[in-house]
Amino acid sequence: MIVQRRAARALLIADRSVLLIKGFDPGRADAAPWWLTPGGGADEGESLEDAAVREVFEETGLRITPDQLGPIVATRTADFEFDGRQYHQTECFFAVPVESFTPHPDGWDDDERRMLLEQRWWSIDALAATDETVYPIELVPLVRAVLAGEVAQPIELSGD
Repeated sequence: MIVQRRAARALLIADRSVLLIKGFDPGRADAAPWWLTPGGGADEGESLEDAAVREVFEETGLRITPDQLGPIVATRTADFEFDGRQYHQTECFFAVPVESFTPHPDGWDDDERRMLLEQRWWSIDALAATDETVYPIELVPLVRAVLAGEVAQPIELSGD
């Protein structure tokens, strides 16, 4: 069975850097870890905006309001396997300018504690130069477009 899921993701941007979380698939010990933006699945009946606010707080400790989210700057549909289950996930990315802060994992639930490893601010240059896996793969041009004010409507990202 394929899990159908709506997800909200946040591009937390401070000082030309973006906050990412390192994770891995606990169901595939041989798989390499990856970096991704804070966010996750929306609960039944929950708006994407409310899901983004909740996920940012749970995953980073930062309290934001829906008014701080800014517009949806990108969307993507991803099909993937995680922890032995197949997912079909539609994602919306919100751009959130923030003051730099030190994230903490205090709000991680048991599943997040099993799959998430660390949190780190990445400069755009460091992201462009890394050979580590980062999702979405178009994160660097997306953040550059956001910083330059060039996103007039949501950008459709690849599912990779």
